[in-house]
Amino acid sequence: MKKSLRIRRVLFISALSLAVLLVFIISSHRSPKAPQMRRVKGINSLITNQMSDSLGLEKLDRDINTFMQRWWIRGLSLSVMRGDSLLYAKGYGKADENREMGPGNIMRIASISKLLTAAGIMKLQEEGKLHLSDKVFGSSGILCDEAYTEAIKEKAYFDITVEQLLRHESGLSIRRGDPMFTTRDIMHIYRLEEAPDQETLVRLMLPRRLGYKPGTSRQYSNFGYLLLSMIIEKLTGEEYEKWMQKNLLEPAGCVDMHLAHNYYKNRYPNEVRYYMQDNDPLVPEYTNSGDSVVRCYGGSNVRGLSGAGAWVASTPELARFVASINGHPGVTDILSKKSVRAMTVWHENHKYALGWNEVKNGWIRTGSL
Repeated sequence: MKKSLRIRRVLFISALSLAVLLVFIISSHRSPKAPQMRRVKGINSLITNQMSDSLGLEKLDRDINTFMQRWWIRGLSLSVMRGDSLLYAKGYGKADENREMGPGNIMRIASISKLLTAAGIMKLQEEGKLHLSDKVFGSSGILCDEAYTEAIKEKAYFDITVEQLLRHESGLSIRRGDPMFTTRDIMHIYRLEEAPDQETLVRLMLPRRLGYKPGTSRQYSNFGYLLLSMIIEKLTGEEYEKWMQKNLLEPAGCVDMHLAHNYYKNRYPNEVRYYMQDNDPLVPEYTNSGDSVVRCYGGSNVRGLSGAGAWVASTPELARFVASINGHPGVTDILSKKSVRAMTVWHENHKYALGWNEVKNGWIRTGSL
């Protein structure tokens, strides 16, 4: 691409379980304004691979196929957006054993889910239901449940704010392992007969010491974004998934985004099959059932990640969602300009933006499982 385009922002997203999700979102303040786009229901069923076939893109196809062969990737989806206009959307390889990958197939997007959750929190702030400075725990906190308050042993927990959770600056640590991926260990330590639900997991984790004083450092925390998911539920009185779909995703034109299930038999109709490397060993099921399973189907409680990493989406709908929170005129935003700026402005004293990994040198959000 010519340097004269002066690309201002690049979003590169990759979610990999040998079904790979790649989204490149490119926008330029100097590009012509995109025409107002009509909101379409069911975009995943409308877009086909043939729509992106072009004589000028054979090299791109060859490069992608070479990349897939090199890394033993069974299926891949790629969408490219400039401004608020979708320029390219295509699937490569297989969505399942006997099904070709198309741009409308949905797949796990891992920690890209955090961008959705952050947008949900900003929406609640716009509605006056919270402020980013609100405390999370304690009698005046949002998650003020007595069971949580009594579980806390370290007073610094009561200083944690919503913004600190968003920026991974809450003090939450993974020095004893990431609680979102150590379900079997937690069941063993606390002698649980079944995998803990979200409320039980939070109650069990709160007695642990923080890794640092809230607001003084940073450490990436999946558990922190689980708490944000629970904050959304607490303030709305609705299930996190349902509220997000009704109030954020559907208004953005994204109608085929859901929280993932853990097993192939529970997959969504349009969802891909996930694969591991051919030599990847079976692992114990996360429920401590005694069974051995393929890692991507029962090795971890993916659905339990909730807003930290459980969403499934297609690349075109994911591009559509970003177009709805980027402040550009082509697609009507679901957030105010103030919220968009708050999520994307770079602060020297913060490593992470609100939901984005980075905003200094382009808006970047990554994810992997």
